[in-house]
Amino acid sequence: MSIAWMYREDYARAGYLVLPASEVKGQFVAWQCLLPALGLFIVGIGPALRGQSGIASFAGALVLGVVFLYYSARFALQRSIVCARQLLFASILYLPVLFALLALDKK
Repeated sequence: MSIAWMYREDYARAGYLVLPASEVKGQFVAWQCLLPALGLFIVGIGPALRGQSGIASFAGALVLGVVFLYYSARFALQRSIVCARQLLFASILYLPVLFALLALDKK
């Protein structure tokens, strides 16, 4: 969503419909950022809650999830280029770091 928001004018000029063209565009972007981030948070702490990983991966997943949710919520509320870039950077870091934590701290 952050890439689609940052380059929405370029996509529109090229004729690609990436975001809705109506007034609900802002609400669509907000929901498409928040719901997957919330799902990733739940899935990220799942292995620790099921006893498949240790406390280090749980703590890391908790911190990573909260940070990712923060940047998602911030972008959903402000919808600026700066917030979109920060969310993009957070999304690039989130999964590799989470997977590394899970691999290093598995039971």
